[in-house]
Amino acid sequence: MQNINYFCIVKRFKSILKLKFLILLLLIGGGRMVLYASNELVDSVALAHADSTIHIGLLTCQPGQEVYSLYGHTAIHYINTDKNIDVAINYGTFDFNQPNFVLNFVLGRTDYMMSIVPFYMFCAEYNYEERGVVEQVLDIPSADKLLFVKAIEENSKPENLQYRYNFYYDNCTTRARDIALGKLGSQTKYERPNDGPSLREMIHQYNQDRPWARMGNDLLLGLQADRPSTVSEQQFLPYNLMEDFEKAVVEPDGHKLVKETRTIIEPFTHITEQEFPLSPTTCAIIVATLIILLTIIEHLRHKTFWGFDLLLLLLIGLCGLILTVMLFSEHPTVRLNLQILLLNPVALLCLPFVVKRERKGKSHWFWAFYFVCIIAFLLGNFIQSYAEGMNILALSLLVRSGRGAWKHLHANNKQQHE
Repeated sequence: MQNINYFCIVKRFKSILKLKFLILLLLIGGGRMVLYASNELVDSVALAHADSTIHIGLLTCQPGQEVYSLYGHTAIHYINTDKNIDVAINYGTFDFNQPNFVLNFVLGRTDYMMSIVPFYMFCAEYNYEERGVVEQVLDIPSADKLLFVKAIEENSKPENLQYRYNFYYDNCTTRARDIALGKLGSQTKYERPNDGPSLREMIHQYNQDRPWARMGNDLLLGLQADRPSTVSEQQFLPYNLMEDFEKAVVEPDGHKLVKETRTIIEPFTHITEQEFPLSPTTCAIIVATLIILLTIIEHLRHKTFWGFDLLLLLLIGLCGLILTVMLFSEHPTVRLNLQILLLNPVALLCLPFVVKRERKGKSHWFWAFYFVCIIAFLLGNFIQSYAEGMNILALSLLVRSGRGAWKHLHANNKQQHE
């Protein structure tokens, strides 16, 4: 049987000390941190008594402090006593050194890979990161354990290690679920309702103490993230899957899927690190107040602060470009996003023409167009949840665009009467 490559998780660490610790722990070198070993996963002798020699457990890891770890993590604990194998199988391995990693992640083109590490190393890493780990030992028949081992062997081939990652629909948790259950997946019944909360509502439970992280997520998520979710979709979150497994039964005999739950690493108490001191709502109120005050002053003085509009449209247009890029993403939850009506890329295209006319004391048709877009954005509240503060910002921009639209229409009517 071919050798199996063992990879550790490549992450960004808080300090050089942590990085050195892991390098020393894993006894590795190089930027990708690869550890090689040559254990065989199983042979025909072990399969004859797989029920007593093969152990499969679902590992659920406590959320961490980094943005990418806010939602927890899932892995598989695999033991083969005949071969002295005790490893953690992980589908959450990624490499920040991949070319254009951030852009590809946004566009849904990031490849994650399956990795295998000795179990004690897996525990050492999560203990060092102060993240608790719970294991659920699965009650799986011998034949299904055999299928599991064969699936792992197939996944561990170099040509099969990578997969196209999707945060909601194909991530480290859903992969661990599917590989651990195999054909039992169709026979496993859960208590969770099949018409549950939206994907957006579920992640809000984990980032409610991180308003800016939540705001960033909500800014990129579109209409698809607000529909009710199925049981399978809800299991993209590690703790949802853990809760479902705890209550799940396997038909037709109705035995419980989990025969034992044990704590591998006790959970830690985390103090949430403070983000920017002002909340998104507070910042939106400040910006909205500034926009409305300047608009009132302009009206009273019969002037137009074209420099302010230049800055405003530049920021709106640049943010709109980001949402425009998301239209081409492979993530289905970000493609249709009504917030592009407010953070509108057309502002960037019209910017030089708007400024040119305003410097002459005139108004551009863009403001009438933008006024209609904001109305449509506000009506969109009925079908999509927006990022915190966006509606406040929209109301202030409605005032400003309304004044510009009125000036443009008034000027056109005046020309027609002349």
